[in-house]
This record gives sequence, C-alpha cells and structure tokens, in this order.
Amino acid sequence: MTDSPDPSLGNPLRDPRDRRLPLIAGPSSMVMFGVTGDLARKKLLPAIYDLTHRGLLPPSFGLVGFGRRDWTDEDFQEYVRTSVSEHARTPFTDSVFEQLRGGLRFVTGEFDDKAAFDRLTEVVSELDATRGTGGNHAFYLSIPPSAFPQVCSQLADSGLNTPRDGSWRRVVIEKPFGHDLESARELNDVVEKVFRPEDVFRIDHYLGKETVQNILALRFANQMFEPVWNATYVDHVQITMAEDIGIGSRAGYYDGIGTARDVIQNHLLQLLALTAMEEPVSFRASDLRAEKEKVLSAVELPEDLAAHTARGQYVGGWQGGEEVASYLEEDGIPADSTTETFAAIRLDIATRRWAGVPFYLRAGKRLGRRVTEIAVILKRAPFLPFRSTDTADLGQNAIVIRVQPDEGVTMRFGSKVPGTQMEVRDVTMDFAYGMNFTEESPEAYERLILDMLLGDPPLFPRQKEVELSWKILDPITEYWAENMKPAPYRPGSWGPDTAHEMLARDGRTWRRP
Repeated sequence: MTDSPDPSLGNPLRDPRDRRLPLIAGPSSMVMFGVTGDLARKKLLPAIYDLTHRGLLPPSFGLVGFGRRDWTDEDFQEYVRTSVSEHARTPFTDSVFEQLRGGLRFVTGEFDDKAAFDRLTEVVSELDATRGTGGNHAFYLSIPPSAFPQVCSQLADSGLNTPRDGSWRRVVIEKPFGHDLESARELNDVVEKVFRPEDVFRIDHYLGKETVQNILALRFANQMFEPVWNATYVDHVQITMAEDIGIGSRAGYYDGIGTARDVIQNHLLQLLALTAMEEPVSFRASDLRAEKEKVLSAVELPEDLAAHTARGQYVGGWQGGEEVASYLEEDGIPADSTTETFAAIRLDIATRRWAGVPFYLRAGKRLGRRVTEIAVILKRAPFLPFRSTDTADLGQNAIVIRVQPDEGVTMRFGSKVPGTQMEVRDVTMDFAYGMNFTEESPEAYERLILDMLLGDPPLFPRQKEVELSWKILDPITEYWAENMKPAPYRPGSWGPDTAHEMLARDGRTWRRP
C-alpha cells in the first residue's frame, strides 16, 4: 500500500495552467443592507442567482436581507424568487432556486436598532451552524453613504466585523465614494475604523464588464497595438458614456450630484486609467492598481476651464417618437436646479507616453443613443501621395473599444474604393463578443460579487484611486458652481453646443458613436 500524497502539494492531477475549471467561492454568506432597493432587485439578487446557476456558489452559501419591512424568511424568499425570475440572465429553474432558498434569511429593523443587529448576529451564527458558512461573512452596503457610519458602528458594536480564526469578514461599498475629496476621506475613515483596508471592497460595476477587462488583453497580449499606443501616433482619445433615458426615479439621488460626480469621477476616469496605463509587471491587485494610480496622479487640468469643459441640462422635446419632459420638469427636481445632466472635460496626462495627447471625456442623459466607448483616434499619415479629391472621404484611423451595449472592438482605416480611380474611403473591421464567443458575457455584478467572495481584489479601486479621482474633478465642479450654469440641449442630440465648441477650439470634432 502506497503512502497518501502530501496535501500541501495540492492536487497532483491538476495543472495550475488549466483554466477549464472555474474558481468557485467557498462557504460564506452575504448580508445585504438595502436589499429592497432597485439595485438589489434588478442587479444584485439576479447576479447571486446566476452565480448559483453556473455552479460558482457552493451549497453552503447564505444570503441575509436586512430592511424595515416586516417580513418573514418566507416573504423574503418569495421576493427573491420574483426578482430573479424577472431579471436573471440565466434561465430560472426550481432546482437552482431551491438550493439558494435554503440559505435565505431576513432581519427586520432600522439602522439605529441595536436589537435588530443582535438578531442579525443570531441569524449569522445560525447560518454557520445549519448552512456551514464557516464564519465567512460579507456585508453589502447598498445604501446611501450617509447611513454608513451608523451601520458600521452597529456592526462593530455587535462584533460582526471581527472574524474568528481562519475565517474572514468583508464589507462592500457601492459608489459614490463621497461627493468630493473631503467627504470621500471622511467616509473611508468611518469604514476603515471597523474593517481592515484589505477587507474593504469598493464596487465600480464598470470594472466588472468583460470589455473593460479586455482593454488589458487588447493592449498587452497583442504586439500590433502597443507600438502605436503613444503620443507619436495618437492624436487624441475620446471616452463617451451616453444614455438615451432621463433620470427616471433617481431625482432624490441625482439632483445636486450631477453627471460629473455620478459618472466621470469613477467610471470614465477608471476607463482613462486603463487606456493610458503602462504595462503592469503582473495582474496582481497591487501591480495593477499601482499603474492606474500613476496615470491618475499625472493627470493635468486645462488652464482655461471655461474653454475646455462643458456642462449641459436637457430640455423637453421629442425623443424616440415620444414627448419627454425637461430635467426641471422631472418629478422631485426643483425648478431652479443647476445640476448638470451632461458633462464634458478635457484632461492631459503629463507622461512621456501621452505628452500632448488630449483625453476628452463626456457623459450625459437624453443623448442620441445608449453607448459607452473608448475611441483612440490616430494622427493622419504625414505624407499622402494622393490628390485631395482622392482622399476627400478619408477620416482618421481609429481603434474603438465598445464597452456597451454591443461589446467589441472596431478598427477604422482607409481602403481603396473598387474601380479605375484611386479613391480612398473609410472602412471598418469589427470584433463582436456575441459573434466570436459561444459563451454569453456574464453581468458585471456576477464577476465582482464572485471576486469579492474569493478575496480577489484587482477589479476593486482602493482609497488612493478614489482620492486621486476627486482631486481631478473637485476643481472643475467648484469652478462650475461659481462660473458656469448648464447650457440647454435637446433630447436625442449629442449634448449642448458648448461641448462641440469645446472640441472645435482644438480643431477636432466629437465622434458620433
């Protein structure tokens, strides 16, 4: 009889290079504050179901909802069933839901109710005993930042933030991480008094999108792009996040925050950092974050903010065949609100790679269509041995990374038109995720929730990135508050005239996505 293999050597039949077996979360539970909100109902709960359906959450997983509603566990289970059957990406099956149902619990209470947190402690301990969650618990704060101090204080007082030997406790924070640099630091101080910095996971759901992660593969796994990814060949970069809807039911959150704080400070500056960063020595969290932080720390604001930023607010009109209200007519919006629904800024990066290359960021609501993309616009060829009429329809070469909704990459370049004349015109080559891979891209929250349960942090920005982003945006929003009211723009357009004039001053035009 042979000796058993040494368990410290791992599985001798598994090659560590083998990517066929997915990473599966270990025994754990998640306590969700704000579980009855839109984000939880439409995104978080469906993502947990989809992970269960894909076999990435173990049978020993528990989910505890915490809220004001006077629900039993059975009421909560029915709420989760309705949510996932309406919004889950994968097909709803009773057998998968039954696995999830066994770990669903609900605790009724207010954030200032100590007795409710005592009950929460009992429920978490019960899951350890009956569900086998092993003392590993995550706390998802899908609540307004103003409620963080109270919840964190209650978690600390009840001891829920303190792991036993060999287990972990983590906290997940939804954006926004404050509304300026000062509030971001105050918020961080509150959270890090209760949880260790390495146990704080800040969710920016854009970083969970497959196409955003593909920026790294596109740049660093291919030889063809990196040689031209610099100031020698790139004329400018445009990063656009456009929505064709208004603010909907978000008036209470949105007014006073605006598009720049809501979208540019986190999503678009993260996309800028990934586009402009140097190659990391590895994809470990520390190495990836270090390169992003270098980019953000090198960002320079334009000297003339009036000339190189733009701010807008949509008016009423027709869009998509229906009449829509202006921002000031939306429910819950004050008639004198100066909150912007469109923002555009120029930023420069003071590094050798990007010296002289402007990055234009724009985001807005009620624009021409829903699209998020990064367009790297290359310089024109220095010598064209063609008559001007031959290249009248030739634009600039471009590499466009489409983040949503049609995830993929497009390359635009010039090609001869068939015929006897030498006529050159723009053509495109297209890569689409949906056509090239048989597997559907998972939702961003699936990836992020799984990574958090695994303790894998590369896709989560740390506090330094958050602070660097606010240092970039704060001077702009302060200038706007004192000197620049939002300009009106029609629904279905691509923003106010001031945004187009902003690029025209640099001799450029916005790309139409």
